[in-house]
Amino acid sequence: MEDLFSMGAKKLAPLADRMRPRTLNEFMGQKQIVGEGKLLRRAIEADRLTSSIFWGPPGTGKTTLASIVAETTNAAFEKMNAVTSGVSDVREVLARAENRLKLHGQTTYLLLDECHRWNKAQSDSILPAIEKGVIRFIGSTTENPMIAMTPAIVSRCRLFRFEPLSEEDVIEAIHRAVKDEERGFGLQYVIIDDDAAKRIAQAASGDVRSALNALEIAVLSTPVNRKGEIHITGEIADDSIQTPALRMDESLFYDMLSAFCKSLRGSDSDAALAWFARLDHAGVDPRIIVRRIIAHASEDVGMANPNAMLTAAAAWQSLNAIGMPEARLPIAQAIITVCESPKSNSVVMAIERAWADAEKGEYENVPVHLRDTHYKGADKLGSGEGYLYPHDFSGHYIHQEYMPSEAKGLPYYEPSDQGYEKDIRALRFVREEHAFINDQILLTNKGANHDQNKNQ
Repeated sequence: MEDLFSMGAKKLAPLADRMRPRTLNEFMGQKQIVGEGKLLRRAIEADRLTSSIFWGPPGTGKTTLASIVAETTNAAFEKMNAVTSGVSDVREVLARAENRLKLHGQTTYLLLDECHRWNKAQSDSILPAIEKGVIRFIGSTTENPMIAMTPAIVSRCRLFRFEPLSEEDVIEAIHRAVKDEERGFGLQYVIIDDDAAKRIAQAASGDVRSALNALEIAVLSTPVNRKGEIHITGEIADDSIQTPALRMDESLFYDMLSAFCKSLRGSDSDAALAWFARLDHAGVDPRIIVRRIIAHASEDVGMANPNAMLTAAAAWQSLNAIGMPEARLPIAQAIITVCESPKSNSVVMAIERAWADAEKGEYENVPVHLRDTHYKGADKLGSGEGYLYPHDFSGHYIHQEYMPSEAKGLPYYEPSDQGYEKDIRALRFVREEHAFINDQILLTNKGANHDQNKNQ
């Protein structure tokens, strides 16, 4: 039973907290996991929910759904926050849960907000209780648990991913708060234009809490008109909306960076620029972005357009020389250059083949004709003997063996038919012609020298 103080506290609570859904029927969004007939809904209604982790962006209903579980279950319910709790707090909760189970046969739900903030020791402290059924764990987090949490606890839980709510869901939540006489503004004669509700919903980007916070500011800051109404127009809504900041957790950062890199490789300049702008808007270090551009200039363009690497390197120099935001232009130029260049992965394939071959070991000596000759006495050791200086021959090319002895017959670099690599292929054909001519000259000279020595 609530006392006067708790009732007063509820009235003073933020609108988003007051309007928190209390039942599954009031719960909005997440139809993919709590819609009619879905596993999570069936488990909650049957009071058979096993240890689970709810993860997704803020304002999508994770804590709300956990609270609904608390209201509908016959089990006991303990709530903790990973930021403020330690191992000793966990032990106290587990002790109470074990007593309930032994004395009354009652299980306990443990709701842990920000569960990704627990370290390994804290996570390990509840594993035996989860396995024995002393507690049913419900973790709530904005981070990807597969990345941010210890595998031991993730493997013992069922994961449910919460998606941002649709614009229609957020608009419905706004109108519900305006009409609700008990928890919302139903007794204050609030009128909100459709355009105003739409603007708030768009700015919230699927976060109901953010939308209701904006609505509350608009209502509390708007004077009553002559009709006794609080009229929320589009202009008032715009004034009440905080400039949306892109929320960036570890999982989202890597997802967006992956999307950026795949856009570079996929030759989509617009998409790559869009991801660059979002990464920069979220506060990501621009050096991370430019490093990826440099890498992809070799990995995905390479010799198909060698100038892409020069442009990427110039973007790095520009970033260090003039900083942001001015460096956005050379960075954008490098992005467009990489995207619009012909694509070839021949460079990365070549170095991977060479690396794999080198890792085998069993190296032989460097061939005699390739050995160093700069030091005194090298000629007495035979170093460099038989080496043919390419510039002495037609086309500045002569065929001779350069590969390590143990790697003969292994092609590493194979030019594609893209961009400049077409010219490389053509040049290789020309070299073969010169090699044939020069080989004939060598054979002729060798034969003449042999006849001369024979005559002597």
